[in-house]
Amino acid sequence: MNSTSAQDSTAAPSTQGHGCKVALLGFGTVGSSVAKILCEHSVSDIRLTHILNRNVARKKVDWLPSSVQWTENIDDILSSDADIVVEVMGGLQPTEDWIRRVLSSGKSVVTANKQLIARCGPELIILAAQRNQQIHYGASVAGGVPVISGLQSGLAGDELFKICGILNGTCNYILSQMESKGVAFADALREAQKLGFAEADPTEDIDGLDARAKLTILTRVGLHCAVEPETIAVQSISRIEAIDFEYAGQLGCTIRQISWAEISSAGLKTQPQAPQTQAERSSLLAAVGPALVALSSPLARVEGSQNLVVTTGVYGGETVFGGHGAGGHPTAVAVVSDILAIAHSKQAGTSKSAQDLKAPALNTHRVSADYTAKHYLRFFVRDQPGIIACLATILSSCAINIDAVLQKPGCPKTRLPFLITLEECKASLVERALRQVNVLEFMVEPCLHLPIL
Repeated sequence: MNSTSAQDSTAAPSTQGHGCKVALLGFGTVGSSVAKILCEHSVSDIRLTHILNRNVARKKVDWLPSSVQWTENIDDILSSDADIVVEVMGGLQPTEDWIRRVLSSGKSVVTANKQLIARCGPELIILAAQRNQQIHYGASVAGGVPVISGLQSGLAGDELFKICGILNGTCNYILSQMESKGVAFADALREAQKLGFAEADPTEDIDGLDARAKLTILTRVGLHCAVEPETIAVQSISRIEAIDFEYAGQLGCTIRQISWAEISSAGLKTQPQAPQTQAERSSLLAAVGPALVALSSPLARVEGSQNLVVTTGVYGGETVFGGHGAGGHPTAVAVVSDILAIAHSKQAGTSKSAQDLKAPALNTHRVSADYTAKHYLRFFVRDQPGIIACLATILSSCAINIDAVLQKPGCPKTRLPFLITLEECKASLVERALRQVNVLEFMVEPCLHLPIL
């Protein structure tokens, strides 16, 4: 390969004698926490030298050293002597363009940007390697919980085939409040917004888009599957009602937003029979949405805004990662840990990061949400004779067996709630049946369909 002046400038800068210099893009909740850790605790000869943010005059604080240079221009960062640039602004643009320019200028990157890594992570990792730099993103999933580093290093010797967990603290807080206080979804959401757990526009959280981006990253890192976020099915938590927690409790369960990805068991070493088709061998089951989980499950005991990730491997079995998944300080700890990892490798003269050295190539899989499980169907109907018989006929025609029927007494006949649970079957069969059910004249609203894990 012919060298160019741009490539010549990408040699890893020496950190001997002056420590590792860090520039910070963004000075919000996470950015200011990162700056506090770096400046107040003198972390391993790491020195904050630059901060980029809009409205610098308004953002400046008196607790930062006077040597820290403030700017609103990315070119000042690109031309600086910073060794590592930390991005905690969020968003896709101009962030993607800036990170590409930072890597090309010969600086390594630490980012907490889940949406960017979910969409552009493989490309940015390749670009970093081409420029003899590193990009770390441990804070992009589960905040201060070291899931990414655990998958890249701690579980690198296993063959993982399943990852599931609670990846969005906002949804978990809302559902926890609904469960413990019996309040409506809208009231729990307002409380979450008042306390700062939810944004003014909570769509990314409650509709599962935030958790989907995080699951995309975990699937690539842990299961080594090439996945695009849009291929993973999502379901909103907004249709969950207080009565659903009553019914779930009668089943020995609660409701949580669950993100899960699992390589089809036909391709596992623990499954001796050969798969019937190539599609079976290469399928990946993945989805994000509300689900019933047993009260005995670790997932049921995650309260408030905490996160929990459970991985399952062929050799090591289940491993659980848990802790605070959001907030300035927990996320900043993950960011500073990534800074230290890059600084140590630079001081050791090593340019490649853990993911470059240990992660195998990504495999292409067909992504499906057609899981096999028991199912929870909650109906609101205008009461009349023959409803259960009608529903049973439709379910039977789709080869689905009813497990149980529950009805709460004393509810209005014009919007009567009741529950049907189904024996194990594929989700696609249930959805086929519900397309017929939801157009029936006694249905007040479409049936709520949740898996029972």
